[in-house]
Amino acid sequence: MTKAPFTGKGERASDLLGLIHSDVCGPMNTQARGGFQYFITFTDDFSRYGYIYLMRHKSEALEKFKEFKNEVQNQHGKSIKALRSDRGGEYLSQDFDELLKECGIVSQLTPPGTPQWNGVSERRNQTLLDMVRSMMSHTDLPTSFWGYALETAAFTLNRVPSKSVQKTPHEMWTGRRPNMSFMRVWGCQAYVKHQMSTKLEPKSQKCTFVGYPKETKGYYFYNSKENKVFVARTGVFLEKEFLSYNGNGRNIELKEVQQQQVHEPEVEETPQVVEGNLTDLETQPL
Repeated sequence: MTKAPFTGKGERASDLLGLIHSDVCGPMNTQARGGFQYFITFTDDFSRYGYIYLMRHKSEALEKFKEFKNEVQNQHGKSIKALRSDRGGEYLSQDFDELLKECGIVSQLTPPGTPQWNGVSERRNQTLLDMVRSMMSHTDLPTSFWGYALETAAFTLNRVPSKSVQKTPHEMWTGRRPNMSFMRVWGCQAYVKHQMSTKLEPKSQKCTFVGYPKETKGYYFYNSKENKVFVARTGVFLEKEFLSYNGNGRNIELKEVQQQQVHEPEVEETPQVVEGNLTDLETQPL
């Protein structure tokens, strides 16, 4: 026998939160800053707006889903109707199943060995990881910064046009057109003013821009001398110097580790495909 071809398109959700696609990716071959080795994505089918959460362990998937569910339902005043995922053990646990039943959320599990049925999440993972590799290949930052690059990639992906929707995901999700003027080139160097300094000390420090914080208006900067990441409202970004650099980039070996797993009939896992104007800066989560 041969596999039946996957043809046609599935039925799309008709409203926000009608269907959420989810997938867990990891463990990655390099641990991110903060000890993260996994990430989980939640993508709204109607708008294609995506959330992403870094995780230290796969077992955190349930807590991240609760965090996601509480936030989006509170923001939109609607309930999640269905959750589509692969047959990973994190989605088949008794606690996860009980939560979905308690909240009236329909669980849509892909048949074993058919990641194509969870194609939205698989393609999202592939796109995000390709963006991360590209972003990091043009910087001198350690590979452990892939977590910051990943969150920035998801933040950007929500604000650019998508072939799946007529408007940008951000506009479909919030009802407002995204403001891109505050966005900067990831990995470029910037001068950031010291919060406190004496008259004889330099007024600023040279750092690297590594992302957008969720909770406040501003930017994440990395101080290599002190090996710390901090938040600042703004900085002088050296984007032209960064873009004019003619280096060929470095090869970033960032990939998902393929673990040998013991499959049980009731918990069978499907192999995953790894996929400005600061006054207007939205604090939308990734």
